[in-house]
Amino acid sequence: MPRYCNNIEHVVNRRDFLARCGMGLGGAALMSLLNRDARAANVANVNPFKGILPAPHLAPRAKRIIYLFMSGGPSQLDLFDYKPLLNRMNGQDLPASVRNGQRLTGMSANQATLPLAGSIFKFARHGRSGAWVSDLLPWTSKIVDELCFVKSLYTEHINHDPAITFFQTGHQLAGRPSMGSWLSYGLGSNNENLPAFIVLISKDRIDQPLYARLWGNAFLPSIHQGVQFRSGKDPVLFLKNPDGISQLGRRKMLDRLAELNEVQYQDLGDPEINARVAEYEMAYRMQTSVPEAMNIADESAATFELYGPEARQPGTFAANCLLARRLAERDVRFIQLYHPGWDQHGNLPAGIRREANDTDRATYALITDLKQRGLLDDTLVVWGGEFGRTNYSQGKLTPTDYGRDHHPRCFTAWLAGGGVKPGFTFGMTDDFGYNVAENPVHVHDFQATLLHLMGINHEKLTFRFQGRYYRLTDVSGQVVKSLLA
Repeated sequence: MPRYCNNIEHVVNRRDFLARCGMGLGGAALMSLLNRDARAANVANVNPFKGILPAPHLAPRAKRIIYLFMSGGPSQLDLFDYKPLLNRMNGQDLPASVRNGQRLTGMSANQATLPLAGSIFKFARHGRSGAWVSDLLPWTSKIVDELCFVKSLYTEHINHDPAITFFQTGHQLAGRPSMGSWLSYGLGSNNENLPAFIVLISKDRIDQPLYARLWGNAFLPSIHQGVQFRSGKDPVLFLKNPDGISQLGRRKMLDRLAELNEVQYQDLGDPEINARVAEYEMAYRMQTSVPEAMNIADESAATFELYGPEARQPGTFAANCLLARRLAERDVRFIQLYHPGWDQHGNLPAGIRREANDTDRATYALITDLKQRGLLDDTLVVWGGEFGRTNYSQGKLTPTDYGRDHHPRCFTAWLAGGGVKPGFTFGMTDDFGYNVAENPVHVHDFQATLLHLMGINHEKLTFRFQGRYYRLTDVSGQVVKSLLA
């Protein structure tokens, strides 16, 4: 398997190490291990903003990704996966032959019954493609011919934290790099004045925690971590100069600091030293580039009309979608939007209406805006959550109210632009909406396909850490070629 790595030419030898700390043979053994891992580290020493790959593995269809992550697990059965059988069997118990002994969460495992819950929302076919969409999403229904639906996603993880971590990093346990970090590491940045990986989170919608490790770099060089842009007067914390520090003074300080770090790098050969200096320089440039990118005052009245009135309110999903388009124009490699609030264990009709109202028009606007500006062809937009919802009601089922538990066995996501088939639906669930019936797509398959569209062979972008090679898709994953245009 080809490995892409730049070896560190200078490492501390045993004599230097023993002379400095006198740790004896134990220290020598440790130094040997440190040297081995240092030599194997995949690091772009010359320019940390240039990706480790000398060129993409294949011709990329997309230059950037905008990932609209619907945190909490949107109910596919109330949005996209139309199941009239559930309405006909509403209130009847989930057949054991359908469940087939599959595990449930602790929140509904002890229910006396699992009553099937048909959606109270009306579904209709839309566009030339005839895609099913519920009346919760009237704006999204207008752009179904731009969308590529995947209705057969599945994961092994039934609770939020491992499921979200798995989608974002390829592993259910914390400690792996996120997808945006992998792309930054492999392909680098197209804009040296902005981070390659930027995160935006909708305000006032947090129902499940979103940890910074979800956009962390883990064992990759720290320059590849995601940078959260916040609403308010300081989008990036601690970016401004402190009182009494001029821009010229900041420049002189950074120059002297770089000289000192260069001495340390020549002495120790630690690649993180170069990454740290690169981050200081990026922060300096961001003092100008971030205010410019975040200033939406120059957007036209027609643009605000497209995104809706919430686009003028910093921190809303609509405002973040507008910022995502501005960042895409500035060639940011990976733009991650998180919109929490989709975890409707009870009172689902009211909760999902709120989330749909938050996101529907802005999602339509983003796709429309990208297309009319000629950006959709090379921008891959992704919409989806960490898992789906059950076809039975968690808690009491009434004619107007129900809840749905977590369901990892089958759920829906969609893609747009960036080399995928528009107006296309792939995969199918059974009539109960409980199991995949056709063309299953594992999370690692989904991730492999996204990397493929960016020009990366997911098996070849690796990093050696603690004695083994890691990749986003771990040890599995196949490109779903049927999704490619």
